[in-house]
Amino acid sequence: MDNPVAAALLEMVRRNRGDQKRIEHSLKVYGYARLLGQMEGLSPEKMFVLELTAILHDIGIHVSEAKYGYSDGRKQEIEGPPVAREILENIPVGPEVVDRVCFIVSKHHTFSAIDGLDFQLLVEADFLVNSVEEEVSPEGVQKFVALNFKTESGRKLIGELFAQSL
Repeated sequence: MDNPVAAALLEMVRRNRGDQKRIEHSLKVYGYARLLGQMEGLSPEKMFVLELTAILHDIGIHVSEAKYGYSDGRKQEIEGPPVAREILENIPVGPEVVDRVCFIVSKHHTFSAIDGLDFQLLVEADFLVNSVEEEVSPEGVQKFVALNFKTESGRKLIGELFAQSL
């Protein structure tokens, strides 16, 4: 397949075969990440990294569950990068893209490690989805946003998502 993003999407679906919840989660994060990236005017290179990271950010969940019996954020950060690297090395992307995506996957629950707009937007997109999927309270959303949302686009979108409760 000539389109690396489509190839990554298909591989994410294949690796999560039968797990509709995780497939849908990754697709929603991908959609929000693309929107946020467009709102922020990301360069094509950073958008490419953001899209691939959004697709693969939780790719280590099944490995973590098989190894440890659970998949908390730290285990996802440990087990996700090798799986992401394996997928990306079979897709036509450069080594710098592979390394950047794997770095973000390895830290996507470690907010103190955020070192760029691509990483920041992934965290914001993931929370946009998690806040609804996990039914985070309005107070919990406000607290997370105050501590972790840095972009105007992310703040605007979360405000629209929770218009009646924030």
